[in-house]
Amino acid sequence: MTNQQEAVRTGTGVVPLMIALLAACLAFQLNASMLSPALVTMERELHATATEIASTQTVFFTAAALFTLFLPRLGDLIGRRRVLVGMLLVMAVGCVVAALATNVPMLFIGRLIQGVSGPVVPLCLIMLRAAVKDPKAYGTLLGVVTAVNGGIAGGDALLGGYLATNHGFASIFWTMAGVAIAAALVVRLLAPETMADDRPRMDWWGALLLVVSVGSMLVAVNELGKLAEADVLLVVVLAAVAVASFLAFWKLEGAISDPLVSTTQLKQRSTWALAATSLLTLGGIFAIMNGVVPALAQDTSLGLEMSAEEVSLWILMPYALAGLLMGPLSGRLAATVGYRTMLRVGLGGTIAVLALMVVNVETSSRLVLLLLSIAAGITYAGIGNIMLNGLGVVLSPKERPGSLPGLNTGAINLGAGLSFVLIYAAQTSFTAEAGSPASGYVAALITGAVVLVGALVFSLFIPKPVNAELRS
Repeated sequence: MTNQQEAVRTGTGVVPLMIALLAACLAFQLNASMLSPALVTMERELHATATEIASTQTVFFTAAALFTLFLPRLGDLIGRRRVLVGMLLVMAVGCVVAALATNVPMLFIGRLIQGVSGPVVPLCLIMLRAAVKDPKAYGTLLGVVTAVNGGIAGGDALLGGYLATNHGFASIFWTMAGVAIAAALVVRLLAPETMADDRPRMDWWGALLLVVSVGSMLVAVNELGKLAEADVLLVVVLAAVAVASFLAFWKLEGAISDPLVSTTQLKQRSTWALAATSLLTLGGIFAIMNGVVPALAQDTSLGLEMSAEEVSLWILMPYALAGLLMGPLSGRLAATVGYRTMLRVGLGGTIAVLALMVVNVETSSRLVLLLLSIAAGITYAGIGNIMLNGLGVVLSPKERPGSLPGLNTGAINLGAGLSFVLIYAAQTSFTAEAGSPASGYVAALITGAVVLVGALVFSLFIPKPVNAELRS
């Protein structure tokens, strides 16, 4: 055991480790959220359409989802710190490519390279789990790390808006690159190296088949998100490729001695129940808080008629801040009350919040919407999201700690994409049928609540993470 590992084990090195992990999470979060207010600026400076710029965002999140499927497992085998540092440096390269972009294809390539950073958070949580054995301490620190990943209380978006307005979109990518390089140095200097006890060869063929399967499904879901304009034939072909690739993956994993994910693990409730819960949770809430509620607040046919800036102030920032503050507390409670119990509290609370939003669709009170946004931030961002990420780590088998977080994060990303398909399909259908925007918003909110009820049902099958909770 190195001096650095011993320091973490005895508690004296937890602070440096947390500094390293939070630096890495901050670097990733900027990639995910800092560009949101700069999209229009990017359209103007690159002489591109909104659709073209949106495609560069899609490729980042898709790439992030795919790299998450196998890089945490690679970290088990060759060193988690080594993989995390490598990811951050590659992300910095992607930022530089994007900063130098003079056209959309070059920006597209830059964002694709940045997607390598996708597994930062699950890898950080695995590193934290390897270093911190006390359930209460781990739960609290888990909440801190995951809450930071949920957003820096809107400050990241504000900084992105300022840089884009005053220095152009390239300044955002240069800032991201600088933060990524600094984070890589901090991780290299402050975090101890950890690996799995058993380190066979990496199952690259299994990783490839899983990436093809999930990638095809993600692209199919993104295409379905175009609703009436979707290419149905493309969706069918992609779905067929996804199914065929997964069947080949299943057969391979059952035939080799050191699989990426064993078929035995895939059949366990800790895998399928958690993945289904994660997929349905994101499917029910992601598009609501990132699309429907901001649109409702700005709809001139309803009572609020907010501007985009007011939406950030009254909805998005309070939502993110509530999650940031609640995260450490919910993580601490998970060790005593139970991860599953806290997850169900979060899901039940989020369903209740959506029900209250249905009742208040036509409200003209900004205070009501503010309180509902804070409530959603507490129940989902501060509890539900923290528990989903935490369960992916604490339920992982000891022999391959990186496998379940990868699969679970893949389900989370797939659910986020599916959310826009389901929620907007319901909104569009009922708006056209009833001829009333309010009816569309009500349908979207009810659909989200119903999907979350499904998540709550699947959560009943998730097993208890015995080693991560204090015995009562």
